[in-house]
Amino acid sequence: MNTYIRFCGYSYHTKGYHSQDTEQLTGYLFRLQTEGTGVITLNNEKIAIKKGDLLLAKPGDLYELNIEENEKSGDYHLSVSGAWVDEWWNRSEKPAISTIDLDERLLALWRHLTIEKRRPLSEENQELSSYLMQALCLTLERAVNETKQSKNRPYAVTRMLRYIEEHATVGLKVEDVAQHAGLSVSRAVHLFKQIVGKTMIEYAQEIRLSAAIDQMKYTTMTLENIAENCGFTSYTYFHRVFKKKYGMSPGEYRSK
Repeated sequence: MNTYIRFCGYSYHTKGYHSQDTEQLTGYLFRLQTEGTGVITLNNEKIAIKKGDLLLAKPGDLYELNIEENEKSGDYHLSVSGAWVDEWWNRSEKPAISTIDLDERLLALWRHLTIEKRRPLSEENQELSSYLMQALCLTLERAVNETKQSKNRPYAVTRMLRYIEEHATVGLKVEDVAQHAGLSVSRAVHLFKQIVGKTMIEYAQEIRLSAAIDQMKYTTMTLENIAENCGFTSYTYFHRVFKKKYGMSPGEYRSK
């Protein structure tokens, strides 16, 4: 895969820390602050960092980290080089510092890669490590892009969309969606409809129907079980919603 992972792990400092690096970086460095604060010096510019701040640095950059004696700091970090990461880095602009959500799936991916790299070299699956690294890069890129404020879609709406996509088939309350976005229910409902063009429930319904179609195509589950598995309260309700959307019953759709 032509990828070299120099190091990957998690650090927690309780008694201060000061890196002594004076040479330019020879690989790409990713660092995600998960707890506490610190100061990064990147190319002679001092940057205060806090929980949720992601550093993306490239080969040739000058990097230094300082954690004060009375501060605590936790971070995930990765240094990598190779043709794939070169191509990934160069295809779009990468901001040096971004603030992203500490999504558990992203952190789990970072932990998975860390554990794989801890294995003895004879036992490490380097192909798996390479794919995990690629998945991490792409996930970080998405997190950075989704965090950016946009005239077309505020970040709060993106948070609501992602929450609905994750919970649509396992039970969903508008109140929970609003809380996840840090908004009142009335503000969340209005903003979502204004930006997305449909209500939260309508958006969730589309996801449930899409999941149901996949299960009708690729599983032998009964239609009653599919309805329940995709978040519909009953088969009768599923039947009504499906027919309204596609002009035929679930049974007719499956038979075709």
